[in-house]
Amino acid sequence: MGIISAIAGAFGFGIGITLGLVIGYFLFIFIQSSDVENPEIKPLVDQDEPTLQRMFPEIPIWVKNPDHDRVDWLNKFLELMWPYLDKAICKTVLATVEPMIKEQTPQYKIDEVEFDSLTLGSLPPTFQGMKVYTTDEKEIIMEPSFKWAANPNIHVGVKAFGLRPTIQIVDLQVFASPRITLKPLVPTFPCFCKILVSLMDKPHVDFGVKLIGADLMSIPGLYGFVQELIKDQVANMYLWPKVLEVAILDPTKAMKRPVGMLNVKVVKAMKLKKKDLLGASDPYAKLTLTDDKLPSKKTTVKHKNLNPEWNEEFNLVVKDPEVQALEIMVFDWESVGKHDKMGMNRVPLKDLTPEEPKTLTLDLLKNMDPKDSHNDKSRGQIVVEVMYKPFGEDQMPTDVEEVSAMQKAPVGTPEGGGLLVVIIHEGEDLEGKHHTNPSVRVLFHGEEKRTKPMKKTRDPRWEEEFTFTLEEPPTNEKMHIEVVSTSKRMGLIHPKESLGYVDISLADVVNNKRINEKYHLIDSKNGRLQVELHWRTSG
Repeated sequence: MGIISAIAGAFGFGIGITLGLVIGYFLFIFIQSSDVENPEIKPLVDQDEPTLQRMFPEIPIWVKNPDHDRVDWLNKFLELMWPYLDKAICKTVLATVEPMIKEQTPQYKIDEVEFDSLTLGSLPPTFQGMKVYTTDEKEIIMEPSFKWAANPNIHVGVKAFGLRPTIQIVDLQVFASPRITLKPLVPTFPCFCKILVSLMDKPHVDFGVKLIGADLMSIPGLYGFVQELIKDQVANMYLWPKVLEVAILDPTKAMKRPVGMLNVKVVKAMKLKKKDLLGASDPYAKLTLTDDKLPSKKTTVKHKNLNPEWNEEFNLVVKDPEVQALEIMVFDWESVGKHDKMGMNRVPLKDLTPEEPKTLTLDLLKNMDPKDSHNDKSRGQIVVEVMYKPFGEDQMPTDVEEVSAMQKAPVGTPEGGGLLVVIIHEGEDLEGKHHTNPSVRVLFHGEEKRTKPMKKTRDPRWEEEFTFTLEEPPTNEKMHIEVVSTSKRMGLIHPKESLGYVDISLADVVNNKRINEKYHLIDSKNGRLQVELHWRTSG
């Protein structure tokens, strides 16, 4: 009887469950409320802040801050390069850290500390966004925001007191927002001399430490203590305005700044061959240094004279005496048309003994090709006195800032005077009515210096430097700088036009030794010109 009751109960329970599921299914399908409304769909811009935070628990920085740019290309690059970067970084870390560890371990009575394994894992850091600053200085400032949740394999063996336990670092996380400055920018690869790194906020660093399989960070109070200790130590070293400075290039060589002065006295020329069919020639000498963009120096013209005497002195700024040479060219001046070349020669600066005057009598050649038979023809001679004066140790720049703004003039500068240096950097929004091929004219003390013309551009970059040797500080004087555009197209009514000008008062550069500003051009709608000025004295 008991068995029959149990079977009947089980059978009834099964039938009840089945009937219940069937009836519930039909009720759910066929009996629905007719008041069901479609959900309201709103654009993201119309959502309130709590809703957005639920939808996007972690918003990228380029969304929150419009001045930050997306750098997906950089993240893709890191993803592809990470296996190789991992090995390169670990190799560099080992080469840098191991000597430091060997130097420090004896004072802690530790026999040996060595890396049993060191890899940063398969997960590269990701950049959430990057902000780039532009300044009037020769520098690039970047502020990336990156996060790195790594799976490193770092095992460090510590040998002390006869034991050698292994410490493992796991689950590394680093969130930081550094400021990276590349300065100064130079025309030598990789195009900057130093990397300066500062942290704008305290970084977030999290990791686990295992010793013999046990997680040390699970010890009460230790995790928070280690976190704050790391943040404070890193902040004390690198939190802005403190910086980590990494030298890349020697700024003196990379920027090709002056290292000396070449004094040249053009004495005379002898037995020049006349170029004019009627009468004698009108010679003048032109001096330049090779591998330099600075304007040449010219003597006066001696009319109708094949044995001219000049006795004129010039100073030329030297940037690389091992490579540069003094190039001397003699021309026959013509009032109309091209001036005829009468001859030339060169004097390598490496052949000159510093601080030792030397008188040279040079044969004038057609060119500097030793195989050219035309050089066997006599073209006369020129006599010059030269002396190379390198800067002393107290005049040589010792860091980037001094290289960029050398405060002292070279030897040979007039006493009480100095050297006025003008650097034409770039123009912005220059626009001509008929053509835009801008070049810059610098007018000062009756002397004109000119940059090379840039064709068909409103935003030219010249980076050309000019110097003026002055007998006294130009405290109450102004320099006239004009941007002009020229075109050689035939039939133009206006082959030359002004794109704007500026008159710069030199009192500020005398008092401050250096200024670097962008000037709004007069008679120009939006044009601007960046000019850097230095005043260097011998005192």
